[in-house]
Amino acid sequence: MKHYDTIVIGSGGGTKLVRPVADLGRKVAIAEMESPGGTCLNRGCIPSKMLIYPADIIHLTKDLSRLNIQKSDKWNIDFQSMIQRISNTVDSESASIPPVYDKHPNIDFYPHRAKFIGEKEISVGGEIITGDRIFLAVGCRPMIPHIKGLDKTPYWTSREALRSETIPKRLVVLGAGFIALELGMAYAAFGSKVDFIARSRVLGEVDHDIREAFCKHASNTVNFYENTNIQEVEYKDGIFKIQLTDDNDTILEADALLIATGIRPNTDDLGLENTKITLDRSGYIETNSYLETTQKNIFALGDVIGRYFFRHSVNFEGEYLFDNLYKKEKQQPIHYPPMPSAIFTYPEIANVGLTEEECRNGGFDYLSVIHNYSGSATGMARLPEVGFVKILVDRKTRKLLGTHIIGDEASNLIHLMIFGMTMGSTIEDYLNMIYIHPALPEIARNAFRKARDLLA
Repeated sequence: MKHYDTIVIGSGGGTKLVRPVADLGRKVAIAEMESPGGTCLNRGCIPSKMLIYPADIIHLTKDLSRLNIQKSDKWNIDFQSMIQRISNTVDSESASIPPVYDKHPNIDFYPHRAKFIGEKEISVGGEIITGDRIFLAVGCRPMIPHIKGLDKTPYWTSREALRSETIPKRLVVLGAGFIALELGMAYAAFGSKVDFIARSRVLGEVDHDIREAFCKHASNTVNFYENTNIQEVEYKDGIFKIQLTDDNDTILEADALLIATGIRPNTDDLGLENTKITLDRSGYIETNSYLETTQKNIFALGDVIGRYFFRHSVNFEGEYLFDNLYKKEKQQPIHYPPMPSAIFTYPEIANVGLTEEECRNGGFDYLSVIHNYSGSATGMARLPEVGFVKILVDRKTRKLLGTHIIGDEASNLIHLMIFGMTMGSTIEDYLNMIYIHPALPEIARNAFRKARDLLA
């Protein structure tokens, strides 16, 4: 039985606790049952953004007449080569991780499934290992709904959608959240006819003004079926027949079916029944304000604890754990600054803080201000089809409660707001800085000016 100072299960966000800890002279074991790098590198953030970037270029150039540019020829898309390039890049990055671990004298890499057989004993690759501290960063996987006939079909999850070397003529997407919309809109750019089936509403958790603007714009490219579900699926001769639960008994036909209805935590095969670790009703690991589980010296981070589902959030948690447990003399509870998110659709969407619905339901005395991209010098130059910055300001403190952006480079523009909210800035603080002219942040500045005048 080998003993380690630190054991990390999961090589995505868990990597924040491997080399940094090993560099302190501690003996570290890292276990990973799939490709090193976790979901983000292999089947999430990285390959999806490599696919979305060329799709965005196509989206951007679909209607150039507004800029007095005429495009006569169709795009010649070598989709097979594109996917092979993306897959080769991702696979090479993943394959480069184990040699780095192998060269480090304090790291043992186990490319196997890890499972608890006791409170601190873990079986991995035919060996049993124990550790002073154990970190669980095992993430989540796609949740597959129970739909009649679905299990007899070659449906896609995000994993298959990112590896397909052909563009389906018709694609049906069950789901209307981040993953569904990013991948579905990308395939729409490449030429697929795309239908989204939303069991409730599209982008149900984003601010209502953002959702309305996105759906209105995207409806020119794709179809949305809201408040419905799939009743039954058949697959024959390469074609899906998908019967919906709507009042019209709609049947859709497609060459591919993407299931993107959410995720479930990878806690069902960890052997947690052999530990004191408890799960919530959804299967996520319960942790306290120090990210410690209900068993002492076993910690969990990332998607598997069900707090936030972003790579930037697990990176933050991993860095917190490293600093708190290995560098600080006195431990402190984790404090999350404003947690941003972005949806890499076309157009982009970015958010931080409360939505207007949350402000209203929370009883805040707030001011809502929207400033369109077109109301700025850069906006006039770009002639965007859609785009605005929405800020929600606390009337008393004059600080931001939330910001929501839809439009070009929203995921970049939102960082101005993230920084200000993190530092507790007032609208006057935002207006005391000099903005480059003409640049996109002037759109945010103009929103702050509106708020200042309305609060005067």
